[in-house]
Amino acid sequence: MAQVAIRNVSKAFGAVRVLHEVSVDIADGAFVVLVGPSGCGKSTLLRMVAGLESVSGGDIAIGEREVTNLPPAKRDIAMVFQNYALYPHKTVAQNMAFALKLRKTDPKVIADRVKKAAEILDLTPYLERYPRQLSGGQRQRVAMGRAIVRNPQVFLFDEPLSNLDAKLRVQMRTEIKELHQRLKTTTIYVTHDQVEAMTMADKIVVMQAGRIEQMGAPLDLFDRPANVFVAGFIGSPAMNILKGRVSGGAVEVDGVRLPVPAAVKVSDGQDVLYGVRPEHLELAAEGFPAEIKVVEPTGSETMVFLRFGAGELVALFRERHNFKPGDTLTLRPRVESVHLFDPASGRRL
Repeated sequence: MAQVAIRNVSKAFGAVRVLHEVSVDIADGAFVVLVGPSGCGKSTLLRMVAGLESVSGGDIAIGEREVTNLPPAKRDIAMVFQNYALYPHKTVAQNMAFALKLRKTDPKVIADRVKKAAEILDLTPYLERYPRQLSGGQRQRVAMGRAIVRNPQVFLFDEPLSNLDAKLRVQMRTEIKELHQRLKTTTIYVTHDQVEAMTMADKIVVMQAGRIEQMGAPLDLFDRPANVFVAGFIGSPAMNILKGRVSGGAVEVDGVRLPVPAAVKVSDGQDVLYGVRPEHLELAAEGFPAEIKVVEPTGSETMVFLRFGAGELVALFRERHNFKPGDTLTLRPRVESVHLFDPASGRRL
């Protein structure tokens, strides 16, 4: 195991800069998730740590070694890809052992490592099968087993679950987290799915347009988003963001006065963005009216899409209600959970 230090790393493809002096410190044994929309640079950053992309500026260290210009084979990392990258003509055991054979590792050591990895991943019954005889989840386990047998200092995962169906994704993310808890190997994991990021990470790095917007523990990012982008990206469904103006200690949005947390310092006439998560909107005798457009029951929760003034809102209820499109609800935001943002910079106030 080893810590990873990414210092002022940038990347350009010709005149196009895709990463802008990114710095991340990853502690020994940590599970760090890089998350952001498509094209934000997260996979490029991961590939630079792996040595699959060159670095245009800055440096990368794994443990005590600077690896910026080292080839992938000398970085002591193992990478799990989105598309599994298994050899179709080799059995599960042969796929898992291949990298060790290239290193001319002792056959007894190879057999022992493959056996242990197969036991960890419940692959023992499938060791003599070929990839075509396996399900998607089993193939992903083989790809993970191939990484485990190398006993690397760092695991790198590049959107490993995006090819799986929804139920299997939930199962596999639990298995990957459990695997990390058992092996305690430093792990960097890339995904565009913020639910994966929230449920798996010790630390989340939120990226946009080649820059880091915020880093921190999942619940810190959820409870204290640094800006509008993070507020809208972390949390599902996304936070409601409404344009308003401060007036008399409240925020006016489309003629409705909404409460402001006591700790937030604002002044009359100030333009703000008013943020409230769907689960922090409550039914109340006194509040503001909103008309139901669509109701989406999921069993454990009910998501309601509403028309509010000139805009829209989403509310989320744990309790069951007999809501119908066209009904009007009276809602109140939970004031202690409200966020205010500066419209110009996007920063949280």
